[in-house]
Amino acid sequence: MRITKIGTVYQLSFMPRLFPINCYLVEEENELTLIDAALAYSAKGIIKAAKNIGKPITRIILTHAHDDHIGALDTLKELLPDAQVSISSRDALLLAGNTTLLPNEANSPIRGGVSKSIKTKPDLLLENGNRIGSLEVIYTPGHTPGSITLLDTRNRSLIAGDALQTRGGIAVAGMIKPLFPFPAFGTWDKLTALESAKKLSSYNPSLLAVGHGKMLEQPADKIDRAVAEAEIKFQQNRK
Repeated sequence: MRITKIGTVYQLSFMPRLFPINCYLVEEENELTLIDAALAYSAKGIIKAAKNIGKPITRIILTHAHDDHIGALDTLKELLPDAQVSISSRDALLLAGNTTLLPNEANSPIRGGVSKSIKTKPDLLLENGNRIGSLEVIYTPGHTPGSITLLDTRNRSLIAGDALQTRGGIAVAGMIKPLFPFPAFGTWDKLTALESAKKLSSYNPSLLAVGHGKMLEQPADKIDRAVAEAEIKFQQNRK
């Protein structure tokens, strides 16, 4: 596991050289919020990182319900029984193993690994605009129907799950990057993901932290280029 700190955000990257899978600790004054739960074996590293920082993990927020973002959730909940677990109200269905589309959603199958064995139930269901500590919930569907991004309101850091990737080159969810195509393969609806990426660009973030790849400082221009690239590619695919 590799740990990188920028501002209030600690990136915990598992298998960083081969197949980076990231989760994040966001530092508050007296506590830590864990964003995503990486892989099943990741709990030990997450707990150790928190101990080294010297603050307790009091909240676990899931950006979406794919296997590589919820893998250690059950173990973490056993180790941290008082930690509040939250996820979007939409992806709570995926967390429970239900991949049925809702009537208002794009008619595209939900892709990516969706576990049917997670026992932990969320304590809090999130909607756009909710606040948890210093973090504001931004609804960014596309990779999954209920994907969310967290904005640190103190410094405009974005923790965006798989709404974007930076491994293999920055890209909107659904945009295949040959050096790391896997997030694209797991994306539910590319056009919805594109609209969400445009939304994130409007926040003029100071930091972009994603599920796969290194964090980027002052990423606005790079996000805009990724959006422009995806817009051209997705339109070509529709013809």
